[in-house]
Amino acid sequence: MKYALMISAALLMALGQGLPASAQSPGDLVKQAVDALGGADALRSVKTIVLKGDAKHWEPGQSNSVNGESRFLGDSTLTTSVDYANKDGVSVRYDWDRSMQYPAVEKLKYSEIRYPTYGAVIDDKGEAKPMSGIRMAANLREGGRGSPLLMLAALDNPQRVSAIEDQKLGNQTLPAIAYTVGPTKYIIMFDRTTKLPVAVRTRDEDNIWGDSNYDLILSDWRTVGGIKVASTRSYKLNDMEVQHITYKEITPNAPIAPATFAVPDAVKAAAKPPATGNVPYQWVIRRLFLGRFTDSDAIYFPPGGSFKLVELSPNVQMVQGGGANNLIVNMKDGLAVFDAPTDEGQSKWVIDAAKAKYPGKPIKYLVLTHHHMDHTGGMRAFAAEGATVIVPSPDKAYFEQVIKAPHTLEPDAQQKAMKPATVQEVKDSFSIKDDGAEINLYNIPNPHVEGFLLIHVVKDNILWVTDLISPRGPISRNPATVAVGEALRKHNITGALIAGGHGTTAKQADIAQALAMN
Repeated sequence: MKYALMISAALLMALGQGLPASAQSPGDLVKQAVDALGGADALRSVKTIVLKGDAKHWEPGQSNSVNGESRFLGDSTLTTSVDYANKDGVSVRYDWDRSMQYPAVEKLKYSEIRYPTYGAVIDDKGEAKPMSGIRMAANLREGGRGSPLLMLAALDNPQRVSAIEDQKLGNQTLPAIAYTVGPTKYIIMFDRTTKLPVAVRTRDEDNIWGDSNYDLILSDWRTVGGIKVASTRSYKLNDMEVQHITYKEITPNAPIAPATFAVPDAVKAAAKPPATGNVPYQWVIRRLFLGRFTDSDAIYFPPGGSFKLVELSPNVQMVQGGGANNLIVNMKDGLAVFDAPTDEGQSKWVIDAAKAKYPGKPIKYLVLTHHHMDHTGGMRAFAAEGATVIVPSPDKAYFEQVIKAPHTLEPDAQQKAMKPATVQEVKDSFSIKDDGAEINLYNIPNPHVEGFLLIHVVKDNILWVTDLISPRGPISRNPATVAVGEALRKHNITGALIAGGHGTTAKQADIAQALAMN
């Protein structure tokens, strides 16, 4: 389905919450599901389970176009090993072997080990490190969502089960219960005929789409060792598939060597408990899928890191230190900021730092180079400031919807301010000018995305480039750098300082070969 339709669906999400309640009690639904899965005794007999299969991942926030399909990230093999009888609590190990296609063609191999109160990650060289609290929280929540014993846990904890309205799932209306475990409320839906669980939903805050349904849809049930286990698992965000797992081997009560779940004492001592409060679940889950997650509770940078203003000229400040950067330009009557990475937290830091550096200046413009979520997740904070949001064509309608999307689960600044969406689109080129500065915006063809703004701060001769060039070491010639070089020739830009949306800076003259300019 297309992007714009997905956003509209998210805005209408509440329509699925007001349907008549099921005639059956929550307890009846749980008991029927347990019976359909093989019965309580059969489920209790499961002490270990090993599942082996294949996975695919997609990222809607990295699509080629706002009206295009989600970006395919790659294929993986996955082995999940669970010991329900471990003396230290349920222990789980996920072994990932990933063949990535985006954002780079590469191999990723790692394992995750999780206990109830801590977790560790082991890289392809065997080095173990503690999970961050936010990764641990997401891992714990997602492990519970997909557990073959989830319904048994609900049966054994009736105080955590409550009634909820019938739920919409695609074109179906299904009976459902709410099952609360700590900070997580799972909404579990059931097939009216088989009584098996069909989907396990959480209501998630997404930086772009706001209040969202995140669903695990279960199908292709197989009977193994006297219990039924779903061998196909589709994970959807507002009906957009982001993960698809097909388990080919499912073995209950398989022997598992204790060393499988071994975590070095030093790592265990340094490990953090699951984060609480406003955990950015969607950011954690999908950045892991993308292979670009910073495993830190600071979210934006490794432990001990920080944002900083780097002065490129008296009127141009670059925000560095995080996984993605901003640029701040001081104009006569206000400030222009380029890109809004990650989420509201980074944007709040940038807004505060910009106002402290240039007192009395309002944020007049937010210029977004393109729609990818790692550069736009914090844009609503600027909309709440009353900034005009400038985007490349054909993205105007998309960002108007993003600004209007409900964020009631974790209200952000725009949800509280409810400022109107002021979005301006650049088809070919556009200039922002006053007596203090001139900023030229060029919508350039490129291999990365449909709709991309190259930004030139004229007086200071600073070029803002996101993704097409990322100054983090030697820059080689490729279709992305050549696209920038062609735009520089077309607009007669020479001798510029290139500031990257990732990385730091590079001089145009020093990377002429990469730009195909010599």
